[in-house]
Amino acid sequence: MKPATGDRISFALKGQQLTGTVVNEERGKLVLKLDTGYNIAVAPSELKDVKEENEKKDGKKNEKRGEHATKEKANEERKEIRDDKLPGITILHTGGTIASKVDYATGAVVAKFTAEEIVGLFPELGAIADISSTLIRNMQSDDMRFSHYNLIGEAVVKAIGDGAAGVIVTHGTDTLHYTAAALGFMLENVPIPVVLVGSQRSSDRGSSDAASNLIAACRFIVQSGAPGVYVCMHESSGDGSSMIIDGFHARKMHSSRRDAFRSVNAAPFVVVQDGTVVAANRAKPAGKLRLLPFNPKLKVGMVYLHPHLYAKDVESFDGYDGLVLLGTGLGHAPITRVDEFCDEHPKILKAVEALAKRMPVVMATQAIYGRVNMDVYSPGRALQEAGVLGQGCDMTPETAFIKLAWLLSNYPVAEARKLYGTSLRGEISARSDERGFEE
Repeated sequence: MKPATGDRISFALKGQQLTGTVVNEERGKLVLKLDTGYNIAVAPSELKDVKEENEKKDGKKNEKRGEHATKEKANEERKEIRDDKLPGITILHTGGTIASKVDYATGAVVAKFTAEEIVGLFPELGAIADISSTLIRNMQSDDMRFSHYNLIGEAVVKAIGDGAAGVIVTHGTDTLHYTAAALGFMLENVPIPVVLVGSQRSSDRGSSDAASNLIAACRFIVQSGAPGVYVCMHESSGDGSSMIIDGFHARKMHSSRRDAFRSVNAAPFVVVQDGTVVAANRAKPAGKLRLLPFNPKLKVGMVYLHPHLYAKDVESFDGYDGLVLLGTGLGHAPITRVDEFCDEHPKILKAVEALAKRMPVVMATQAIYGRVNMDVYSPGRALQEAGVLGQGCDMTPETAFIKLAWLLSNYPVAEARKLYGTSLRGEISARSDERGFEE
């Protein structure tokens, strides 16, 4: 037989008897995911004694990997793993490493898996839920814009209307936390779990974390049903547990490790340990689901405050709709004339004040962990007098950016200013002492 994409086969190769699944055919070679978890690329002529695996197991047919009930054609426009007796989960694919594979001719990782191929790679999902999949985009997460957030939000609302018990959004990890915050604000009164899932290793690598993250997200949805927007990624470098992090508090903290994500200024919502959800329940919202999208024409900036800053670095955002200052420590900025070398610093304060009169200017901390407190030192009080917002907030820089953009998309500027420091969706964590700041 000539193996095709999705076939589960046994074969002899260089004296070894192996079993695996055909992932795809590329440049005249078959890419096979072996049962050991490793991938190989071989010419079809190298495979001997090829047999399709249809052995009986527990009295049932051992179906072809990538299928749930019947053999499906490789060129189908849509692939589903269906069992309508199980809870329905819709997977929305946007690309990124979780939707990437290795080009075995060059060794490069390219984002070109279709939604059908992704679902076909993980047939284990079919034992957990009634899975359907839709391709939104096939893109690296760095290319995301507000319009893409709106597309994803619309697809989530459609899935909810179609009766989904949960939605998984596969996404590149580099800006996954931005999108999680965006969906958290956009989806008011979301009644089901919406889980963003990424992978630090491409889905066809033996070391990929894609399968365990997807499976953990499905188990969380089915076992908890907790409404909200979350991120599901590895808790450690091993596959034993995954964290479910509230979308507003998730942040990528390592460039390459499988446990790159952390829950910032809040504990993880739950942990999925060996397939079991150690869960905290969340009540269903009383209000009606509303989609509050982003204005794609908005211009919101971020400026990283650093030593040897110039006023022009701040002034360059003139004409924007809003600005996030990434201050040091508690929310500090170089605005004090200490000596003759600091003549630029009063100019920086003047530039901030001028912008704050025309747009909301907010402070977030580069320190990532902890709360903005511009009351402690006199420069912080000067920033507040200049109109800088964010006092008492503990949002990550990314959530601060997304929140400001979302507020400006849906409220008049004056109201957006007032709402910025209010926790609307749990994005600002509860204060730990009566003054409102951690020690």
